[in-house]
Amino acid sequence: MTHLPTALNNRIKNMLDDAQISQQALPQCKEITLWLIDPAPMQRPFSQEEILTIQAYPAYWAFCWASGQVLARYILDNPNLVRGKRVMDFGAGSGVVAIAAIMAGAKQVIACDIDPDALLSCEENAKLNKVEFELHENLFEFSQEIDLLIAADVLYDKANLPLLDVFLDKAPEVLVADSRVKNFDFPPIRYF
Repeated sequence: MTHLPTALNNRIKNMLDDAQISQQALPQCKEITLWLIDPAPMQRPFSQEEILTIQAYPAYWAFCWASGQVLARYILDNPNLVRGKRVMDFGAGSGVVAIAAIMAGAKQVIACDIDPDALLSCEENAKLNKVEFELHENLFEFSQEIDLLIAADVLYDKANLPLLDVFLDKAPEVLVADSRVKNFDFPPIRYF
């Protein structure tokens, strides 16, 4: 039995007092278990004040977003994408893609996220899955060589589209998965 990571559970309470995390198996990636927000206490109407708090503290890391889970499954099913490579998971959130990359044989994985709570989530989820990878908070300050940059569910805001050029400056190969972008046309980047 793995003990609840207290620091991470306390972070989710910044969003809502009665929120908590729990170990959850992923429907598409049975090999991976994550600490995610427990849906049971959330099955109720929220007050206006709670809605404002949720908006002020969006705990993106407490969910395993669809594109991240699909991308993790894709990597696990196609380990040749990452095997022996230095891989960065940008906007890592819960760390699901970073975990999949390590499991699939990546030489080195860096989980990158500007949210310190997301980095804590990545760290705790790596421990839960008995894998190790590096954590980094700022893509623009990252200077090591990487072979593949992976990003899932980070293009939800059009203001993030310029990141595509940054991705290509950081890595010769880029893989993006985002369910909310229609008519993606950026030929150097593989998109699914």
